[in-house]
Amino acid sequence: MNFRTTRPAAAEYGAYYDRYIQQIPAGHDPVQRLSEQQAELHALFGGLRDEQARLRYAPGKWSIKETLVHIIDTERVFAYRALSLARGDQSPLPGFDQDAFTAHSGADARPLADILREYDAQRAATLALLESVGPEAWARQGTASGMPVSVRALGYMLPGHEAHHLQLWRERVWPLLG
Repeated sequence: MNFRTTRPAAAEYGAYYDRYIQQIPAGHDPVQRLSEQQAELHALFGGLRDEQARLRYAPGKWSIKETLVHIIDTERVFAYRALSLARGDQSPLPGFDQDAFTAHSGADARPLADILREYDAQRAATLALLESVGPEAWARQGTASGMPVSVRALGYMLPGHEAHHLQLWRERVWPLLG
């Protein structure tokens, strides 16, 4: 079996992240899933007008634009964690405040096309990084947000996080766009 298609063990990540890891079916390559998601995301959002992309499914919830920037920001953080651990850095990695990141992102003022270009650039960088990580590095572990994490778990968390948000959009936002 391919080293990337072996699902991380529960000891390789904090319980909070299980909802992301479970989004990737057993035996699937998470790096391939990241590549596939890019086309899916563009198919879902590429045709939206900017005013539609500012839609919130409920008061106090993030807009589509804010959620897209949140996905980009989270991908950057997770990719940095994967890089650090893959390269053998054992320094504890900090968490991040996703609400503060989003509140200060300025996403709703940006054109959707710019956000999608940023998404594509980040995804290309993430894919290049994960493709460069050898089998032995996928097993390396460290600490992030005060919890254990492995490169393999991060490799699954990256597409799993996006899958989580895509599912929420399909359930809560798309019916509002009718």
